[in-house]
Amino acid sequence: MIPAMQVRGLSKRFVLHQQQGAVLDVLSDIAFDVMAGECLVLHGQSGAGKSTLLRTLYGNYLPADGSIRVLHDGGIVEMVGAQPRQTLALRRNTLGYVSQFLRVIPRVACLDVVMEPALLRGVPAEFARAKAAALLRRLAIPQRLWGLSPSTFSGGEQQRVNIARSFIAPWPLLLLDEPTASLDDINRDVVLELVAEAKAGGSALIAISHDEKTRSAIGDRYLDLTAQEALHD
Repeated sequence: MIPAMQVRGLSKRFVLHQQQGAVLDVLSDIAFDVMAGECLVLHGQSGAGKSTLLRTLYGNYLPADGSIRVLHDGGIVEMVGAQPRQTLALRRNTLGYVSQFLRVIPRVACLDVVMEPALLRGVPAEFARAKAAALLRRLAIPQRLWGLSPSTFSGGEQQRVNIARSFIAPWPLLLLDEPTASLDDINRDVVLELVAEAKAGGSALIAISHDEKTRSAIGDRYLDLTAQEALHD
C-alpha cells in the first residue's frame, strides 16, 4: 500500500538574524510514513519541533533538507520544491490543516467561513450550507452567531468554527495542531468522534495534542521527535 505521506531525511533550521546569525536546528533527519485510516501522533517535550514539523509538512516552512511525498490524485507529489500551484492544488483537495488559531477575513459570516472548503471542491452551495449547519450544531455554535464574523467570537468558539471548517470536506491527509485545545469535555468528545469518522473514511492524520485523553483516543502510532522513531501504540 502506498503511504498517504512519506517523509525522508527532513531537516529544518532557522537563522536568527537578530542574534548575530545564530543557527537553530529544530528538526534533523525526520523520517516516517503515514497510511490511510491511521493517525500518527507527534510526541515530544515543548520545543521539540512538533508545530514546526506540521507547518513544514503543510508547506508554510521550507525545509533545509529532505523529501515530503504526498499521494495526490492517484500520483505522488514531492512537496519540497513544488510550484505554488501544486501546493495550492494539494491544499484544496488532499492536504487539510487544523491550526491552533482561526484566521479569517473580517466581516465574513461564520457559515460562509465553514462552507468555503466544500465550495472550493465544487460542492453545490445548498449541500455545503446544510453540512456546515449540521457541523456547527454538533459543535454547539448557536445559530444566532452563524451570520456574524468569527473574529468577534471567544477563543473556544473560534476553535470550534475552525474544526467545523476543517471537517466539512473529506481530506485524504489531515494535519491537526492541538485540535481539542480551548474546548470543554463535551466538545472535545465531538472532535474525537469527527476524527474517528475521518479515519474510518480512509483519512490519514498527523496530530499534536498535549491532552492525554485525546492522544489515547486518536493515536495509532507515535513519532517521538526526541528519539525520531515511530512507535506503535
